[in-house]
Amino acid sequence: MASIKLDGNTLSTTEIALISMGEKVEVASDAWHKINAARDVVEGILERGETVYGINTGFGALVSESISPDDLAALQVNLIRSHACAIGEPMTIPDTRAMMCVRANSLIKGCSGIQASVIEQIITYLNENIVPVVPRIGSLGASGDLAPLSHMALALIGEGEVWGEDGPIETTIMLKQKGLIAVDLAAKDGLSLINGTSQMCSFLVNVETRLSSLMPLADLIACVSMEAKKCSIGPMDSRVHKARPHHGQSLVAERITKIMKDSEILASHKNCDRVQDAYSFRCIPQVHGAVLERFRALSSTLDIEINSATDNPLIFPNPANPGKDEVISQGNFHGEILAIAADGMSHAIFELAHISERRIDQIIDPARSDLPAFLATNSGLESGMMIVHYVAAAALAEMHGRAMPRSAFSTPTSGGQEDHVSMGATACWNLVESTIHLSQVLACELIIACEGLEYREVEPAEHVNALYRLVRGVCGPLDGDRSTSKEIELVARELSNGGWLARIEAECGRLPR
Repeated sequence: MASIKLDGNTLSTTEIALISMGEKVEVASDAWHKINAARDVVEGILERGETVYGINTGFGALVSESISPDDLAALQVNLIRSHACAIGEPMTIPDTRAMMCVRANSLIKGCSGIQASVIEQIITYLNENIVPVVPRIGSLGASGDLAPLSHMALALIGEGEVWGEDGPIETTIMLKQKGLIAVDLAAKDGLSLINGTSQMCSFLVNVETRLSSLMPLADLIACVSMEAKKCSIGPMDSRVHKARPHHGQSLVAERITKIMKDSEILASHKNCDRVQDAYSFRCIPQVHGAVLERFRALSSTLDIEINSATDNPLIFPNPANPGKDEVISQGNFHGEILAIAADGMSHAIFELAHISERRIDQIIDPARSDLPAFLATNSGLESGMMIVHYVAAAALAEMHGRAMPRSAFSTPTSGGQEDHVSMGATACWNLVESTIHLSQVLACELIIACEGLEYREVEPAEHVNALYRLVRGVCGPLDGDRSTSKEIELVARELSNGGWLARIEAECGRLPR
């Protein structure tokens, strides 16, 4: 397979996900002229002895400090060393590779003035699978993801640690093993490497990859619950949603209608005396659809961000009028748009998990279903699925805390120069964690709904049956009480990784998107 080409403008989240898992990458041939033109601006400023922020001055609150030409290389190395002070658990290798890819793509856009050799070093590291060890905590989501990206940059200059086969090793050892050398930095290189929203983007790519599977699966899982509870399909009628034409609502109703079109269970219950189902069933399109619209907004924001120049200052070559006017100090490094998008998504998926937990409660309560209490085979002696509901509620409580906006907090830093920050890295990581909990809540609903299907007298819809068989491949029906902890975790992972969704759609037909 050909390498994925980076040009600063057309990178997709799907390509980043592939690169995060080891796909090869290269710089598009037509991008080099932009990279070199911006670098020529930096070199021209130095040759003319002009003083420009980020090129030959100090940083942040030290902006007024001029640096002599002899010290410019040392300035860049000192910047990286001093800023490489992140803490906490290390980022995963896929997230780190995604961060490196996003940083490279931003630099390739041609507004940074970085040396081509530094970009080539990132590309070499990705292709040789030399992955820096990057502690996760340290970014405020403004001035870019300074501390985490500094650990990445440290590895590029041959310092710090990278991942070996058995854990972290010194970068120098890995470079010797690979027959490679560290890159030498010059004016602006270090600042360009660490000043950007790349860690935030890497976390959001992680989230988008998971949610692209979880969103349609949440609708399908809701259908399994509808089958188990013998609910009405009436609220999905297209006339209802044309009367309130929100796109997400209409799409979810269309999905559910397609899934349930051949359900013998619902057909057998069409003329029952139940007037209305509970909101957690009747309002699935209105709730799931709202979450879907938030997800699409997040994806749109991310598509723009991964193809943006996010360091400071930015360079806009103008050979007709060379000089300071080609360099603009600005705020593209500020992650507010990512922070607010992440916080909004964390709240949205909490609602998705909340309505899922409510459907669980409906299924296991014999007063509201015609199923045994807690789906136990011997109620009283056995607890059945009682505590699986507790687990879903506990995971929901974790999500409730994470639904509170991280971007609502800011603190001034750098001597007041950086007096408003986004906390975007915290918001984006918070969303990663919340997405994991969502998969766990949905797994609990799915396992319980599949247990409810054991009491069916006729067959469920084809898509529902396909998902039921996949669950039964790892989680058998109850024949007495047992620990289901590992089963919940396994089903949650399968829901997140997209494999089950792909298999169901290959077998039964693609769901509307």
